[in-house]
Amino acid sequence: MIKKITFLFFSFLFGACSSNYSPKPMSYFYIDIEDHSYYPFSDYPQFEFDISTQAEVREIPLHIPSKSVDKQKETYIAGEKWFNIIYPSLNAQIYCSYIPVTKNNLTKISEESRKFAYLHIAKASAVQEQMFENAGKKVYGLVYEIKGNVASPLQFVVTDSVKSFFRGALYFDNIPNRDSIAPVLEYIYEDIRVLINNFRWKI
Repeated sequence: MIKKITFLFFSFLFGACSSNYSPKPMSYFYIDIEDHSYYPFSDYPQFEFDISTQAEVREIPLHIPSKSVDKQKETYIAGEKWFNIIYPSLNAQIYCSYIPVTKNNLTKISEESRKFAYLHIAKASAVQEQMFENAGKKVYGLVYEIKGNVASPLQFVVTDSVKSFFRGALYFDNIPNRDSIAPVLEYIYEDIRVLINNFRWKI
């Protein structure tokens, strides 16, 4: 009887060890994203736009002493506004800045924004540019979609080409992995499209 039990035990053990094993493909955590909904954001006197109800805005103060303003003319223009559109549940935020257009600086700040986008080209597989235009509202936009595992996969600018320039750059608060952030990236990209399409100047 003992011999039979021992034989059955080892037969089961060897049978289990010799079974075919198929590793599961790598997967990512499921992200529960709510449906898109928006509200008008109009806290600033220069512009307003529609923002996601999943986001919140945090203003970034400009700590520049009055004595150093003259030395900062190349990087700071009176009237600039900095703030972040934060998605707490999605671990992401859009760094935003508003820059008044002064004499002969539109070309300069446009080129600086383009350079910021293309700073990621070393790790990018491609950079796609999409233009937006609403001549009736004097809103002219450009979105840079930066492919690959980059720190900032989406950047955009909006201007009226005369008085105002607005820039945004999306960053994730984690190590960039295009596959893992894909659904969140597409979700926020839709929010950015809505932001640009509903952008309104107040001045």
